[in-house]
Amino acid sequence: MNHDIEKALHLQRIDMQRSDLEKEIAALPKHIAVIEQQLGSHQRQLDADRATLAANQKDRRAQDADVQTHQQKISKLREQMMTAKNNEQYRAFQHEITFCEESISKCEDRILVLMEQTEQLEANVKTAEAALAKEKVHVDGEKDAARKRTAADQAKLKELLAERTQVQAALPASVYTAYERIRRRTPIVVAAAYGGRCGACQLELRPQMMQEIRRGDGIYYCENCRRMLYYNVPVAFDPATGPGPAAADGKRVDMS
Repeated sequence: MNHDIEKALHLQRIDMQRSDLEKEIAALPKHIAVIEQQLGSHQRQLDADRATLAANQKDRRAQDADVQTHQQKISKLREQMMTAKNNEQYRAFQHEITFCEESISKCEDRILVLMEQTEQLEANVKTAEAALAKEKVHVDGEKDAARKRTAADQAKLKELLAERTQVQAALPASVYTAYERIRRRTPIVVAAAYGGRCGACQLELRPQMMQEIRRGDGIYYCENCRRMLYYNVPVAFDPATGPGPAAADGKRVDMS
């Protein structure tokens, strides 16, 4: 294989690894943002459940206070009934007492409904608190793992960039310029030529060009996709002897 093609392949492998690392580094904050958003949503739901429970308890206290107020009023009305001077006054006191008793009955019915709701609300809050605590531990773990992974990726990326600089320096300027021009439109800059075709776009190559690529005495470009080409030695597998160079008919060549 042509030495410049070997370097270009090396550069391509570095760039692919670099691309993967850069994508992962960029994706990790997005992943953390998503799980933090979910955590925030669950926290807001818990706050809403707590607010509903607090409103329920406030309503119960208000109903209890109303019951006490009506009971006190009934007690006073009964004392006043003893001083009634005529039947009309007596019936007026009785009417007010009946009204207070009906109000107490309504309050007690409301309290029963609120008590039933309280059980479910308290259960919801308790379940949500436990789930949120567990989720916070998970999110903290994910954030810690993301920080470590990002640091490792950045360290690896730094190594790759240093290696890339060395490989780039070893390439002729014209080859590197061609490499970068191709890479702007596709991550596969250097493709294998095998079976008489370009391994990237599958264009059938001219036999003479295929022979030149096999010799490896220069840099050749696919006439269709304009990628750099290198000869990929076909391999045949023999169950008895394993992989090895293949002949034209696809059978393994005996190299012994």
